[in-house]
Amino acid sequence: MASVLVTGGSGFIATHVIARLLAEGHAVRASLRNPAREGELRAALGVLGADPGERLDFAVADLLDDAGWAQAMAGVEFVQHVASPFPAGVPGDADELIRPAREGTLRVLRAAREAGAKRVVVTSSFAAVGYGHTVRKPRYDETDWTDPAGADAQPYMVSKTLAERAAWDFIAREGGGMELVAVNPVGVFGPVAGPDLSTSTRLVKAMLEGAIPACPRIFFGVVDVRDVADLHLRAMTAPQAAGERFLATAGDCVSLIEVARTLRARLGPAARRVPRFQMPDAMVRLAAPFVPMARAAVPQLGLVRNASGEKAEHLLGWTPRPADEAIAATGESLIRLGLVKA
Repeated sequence: MASVLVTGGSGFIATHVIARLLAEGHAVRASLRNPAREGELRAALGVLGADPGERLDFAVADLLDDAGWAQAMAGVEFVQHVASPFPAGVPGDADELIRPAREGTLRVLRAAREAGAKRVVVTSSFAAVGYGHTVRKPRYDETDWTDPAGADAQPYMVSKTLAERAAWDFIAREGGGMELVAVNPVGVFGPVAGPDLSTSTRLVKAMLEGAIPACPRIFFGVVDVRDVADLHLRAMTAPQAAGERFLATAGDCVSLIEVARTLRARLGPAARRVPRFQMPDAMVRLAAPFVPMARAAVPQLGLVRNASGEKAEHLLGWTPRPADEAIAATGESLIRLGLVKA
């Protein structure tokens, strides 16, 4: 079994990646910015049924600081670089996202190369694939890249694009034989393991709490976090994955009102406050100056960006759960852990 470093170990995807690595028998080191979060991560792994035993240890390292990365990489064969900022809204300064995403990725790659790691799996995003295009494709694949100068490329999309581009450039020029794989998920849903929620799971929480009175007409891809973790492990171990990008999606886009309908159908009375209606575009635009969520939705109204997961399915044998299962699992876990306000 391998020794694996997972960066940003307390994050939503990273926690599931760690749980899967442990289940497969690997030794795991999790990097944390704040060492006080070790207990929180151990508790989250317990919720997921993972038993670390003596196979989990921790390192303290920050994406914007060189300190700690050499120690974090010591003895590591593989790196799962999952850490990257993902805000709930659009930041005032794009560099709040771009700097840690790009510089942090390069910092991790340099440290991995110096430590002699065999392969780094970078958690990128569909945000680095399907935005900024003047002509949208019926379905995006791994050959597509977001144009950071495009009108609908918000700071998060720019940060993920520049970070992944920088990673591939680094491997080509300075990688020294180290292998790179990128995993590019669409919107990640599925069972949460603690109160530190991702942007996607906070959306479901807000719907369950009645904080969204009606659904803007927005569309997004869905994939279950358990399947994203599974793809990370396949990307780490499969020889044919080296040098490749893999989109992670459970199929074509769903609308926010479809998410609401899934929650109502699968959760019954617990979803009584989930919105029933779709908000007209004009109303979303009127609310935009006053409501941050509406402001973020305006550039995406009515836009459908489908992605293809065929490459991961055919090359790596990856099979994702249906989107409605991922959405329902998000709501069920939020309720089970008492994270939905009464």
